[in-house]
Amino acid sequence: MTLLGAAEIRELAESLDLRPAKSLGQNFVIDGNVCQKIVRVAGVTADDIALEIGPGLGSLTLALLEVTPNVIAIEIDQRLADRLPITVSEHKSGSYNLTVVNTDALAVRELPAAPTVLVANLPYNVSVPVLLHLLEILPSLNTGVVMVQAEVADRLSAKPGSKEYGIPSLKASWWAEVIGAGSVSRSIFWPVPGVDSKLIGFKRRPTPGGDAMRRGVFRLVDAAFAQRRKMLRAALSGIFGNSAKAEAVLISAGVDPTLRGESLLIDSFCAIYNASQSVK
Repeated sequence: MTLLGAAEIRELAESLDLRPAKSLGQNFVIDGNVCQKIVRVAGVTADDIALEIGPGLGSLTLALLEVTPNVIAIEIDQRLADRLPITVSEHKSGSYNLTVVNTDALAVRELPAAPTVLVANLPYNVSVPVLLHLLEILPSLNTGVVMVQAEVADRLSAKPGSKEYGIPSLKASWWAEVIGAGSVSRSIFWPVPGVDSKLIGFKRRPTPGGDAMRRGVFRLVDAAFAQRRKMLRAALSGIFGNSAKAEAVLISAGVDPTLRGESLLIDSFCAIYNASQSVK
């Protein structure tokens, strides 16, 4: 199988009269070696069902099909969704099972099969919502590697106490352990983006509780970082009625009321939520 290069990517785009849309985050990967690297870093095996978001013109799709015959690709642009199977058939011999779903990834509620690994070049403007949505609705996703804007990658993989640590870090950690997985050059994209990109990897972990608890915990996280320089007893006063009530809940949870949200792991927010159910 041959992978797509820069010249072929541009020829494909021209044949479709395609001008990459900034609104859709269309920066196409033109380096096949980088696509193969991403698949290797993700640890994809022949037994996996791979999920790709925004396959574009097919660079990463072909690299995935080198390893696993089962790929589900979600593409919002109908021209690209229609063209992808044709491109794959022109480059890939032998049997494979490529399913292309023409929809917005944020609108997905179910898929034809249960994917086990996510490998994607996520659109910069929706990368965090898409990742959190997929982790929520697809419990079969065990691992993955995604390429996102460097700043977003730093926030998703940040640890407590760092300036990058915040809402994306905590919400992602409800479902998975997220780690940095390397940087990529701007030159691998067409058109060349105005920002740097990084890879992040994730491995699913057991969630701390059910969906009702998740909604309550996420509400606490949102409040804690709405004014992130506030102490928790003040930041959470709106949820609990006043700062005195918030302080009582925090103490019951074993959390210092003078700390800020940036100091806590998701487990501490879970403890606060649980304490709030019993403190009157």
